[in-house]
Amino acid sequence: MKNIKILILLSIVFSLTIFACNSNVEDQKAGDDIKVIKGLYSYGPEIKSFRDCEEGREYWVADSAKTLELAYSNLNYEKPYLPVYIEVEGRVVKSDSLTVNANFDSTLVVTKLIRITKEIPDGPCN
Repeated sequence: MKNIKILILLSIVFSLTIFACNSNVEDQKAGDDIKVIKGLYSYGPEIKSFRDCEEGREYWVADSAKTLELAYSNLNYEKPYLPVYIEVEGRVVKSDSLTVNANFDSTLVVTKLIRITKEIPDGPCN
């Protein structure tokens, strides 16, 4: 009876160890997709969009950092949807067609706001 209890306990410990190792590998894979992206962000009641300066692609924006919309509002624009230049850390994922405007097939998930400014730099963004 004592050997069975020890065997069950070792099985549970082994299972938990395997589970913990697998979840860390999945977290690393998700973290590998995160990169610094630069472009133009527009925000308003119906649209949260981002245009990548380098590729010219447009994305719906999901602000997982919960700082992007606040920083945009703090710029005190009188009208919505005026573009600002941003640099963010984030990843691009396929959009959920039920929650995102049909014009966007991909969503930029912002994990960290690096820079936001009204001044759009010269180059591909202008």
